[in-house]
Amino acid sequence: MSELLEITMILCFGASWPMNVIKSYKVRTAKGKSLAFLCLIFLGYIAGIASKFMNEAYMAAFAEKWYVLFFYFLNLAMVMADILLYFRNRKLDKLAGI
Repeated sequence: MSELLEITMILCFGASWPMNVIKSYKVRTAKGKSLAFLCLIFLGYIAGIASKFMNEAYMAAFAEKWYVLFFYFLNLAMVMADILLYFRNRKLDKLAGI
């Protein structure tokens, strides 16, 4: 049951991040974004991934449960994309004098 709840959490976050990245790309401003927040989320995913690799029971069943780590890495990539867009948008804000 705990695995099902973890997968639900990862899928909900996974559905949210692409929408957030698309919005960051379209709005072309860093206003309303928090780099500290994004970095904390990024570090949280790193910790989640590390916990999976350190969990002997998970690693023993990795062949059947690889998809959990796949979604962790996918979400991590989305957060990284949003961080990169933050810096792009901050540069655009400076060019626009905002």
